[in-house]
Amino acid sequence: MKTFLIALMLPVLAYAKTPQQNAAKPAAPVNGFRAEFLANLDDVQEKILELAETTPADKFGWRPGNGVRSISEVYMHIAGGNYFLATFLGVEAPTRAKDLEQSVTKKADVIAELKRSFEHLRAAANRTEDLEKPVKMFGSPTTHRGVFITMLSHLHEHLGQSIAYARMNGVVPPWSGR
Repeated sequence: MKTFLIALMLPVLAYAKTPQQNAAKPAAPVNGFRAEFLANLDDVQEKILELAETTPADKFGWRPGNGVRSISEVYMHIAGGNYFLATFLGVEAPTRAKDLEQSVTKKADVIAELKRSFEHLRAAANRTEDLEKPVKMFGSPTTHRGVFITMLSHLHEHLGQSIAYARMNGVVPPWSGR
């Protein structure tokens, strides 16, 4: 009988995790600043990607005037900002082309780079432990929390710009029609 019970328990034990294994991956926060940041990041990311995916590929080179960023350049500015702002949290930016705005212009490439930049930003946010850690950003003192706020401000600023660009090209933001 003991042998039978042991045989039944072996598959269960093979997949059981030790308390140390469970502790290695902390659960995502459900409340507090980090959870609020990540929820806001999810929302703005979804809107930016959805708008980029809805905009026709032939409009990615459109710009509202001379010397103003095109649609693809705005999206690549967002991606570059995601990489750059994470450096203030001590997370190195991945090696990319020197000028994303000029080198990544095709719709599929723009969307892929945006997705990579959001993954990078989210990873940087998740590994940041001390939200009150002081840092200098653009020559001024702030904290990691302040960097997070700047990240969201930057994303929302360019989401608004992208909405205006889309509407000037007859593209309705998908979430506004739902």
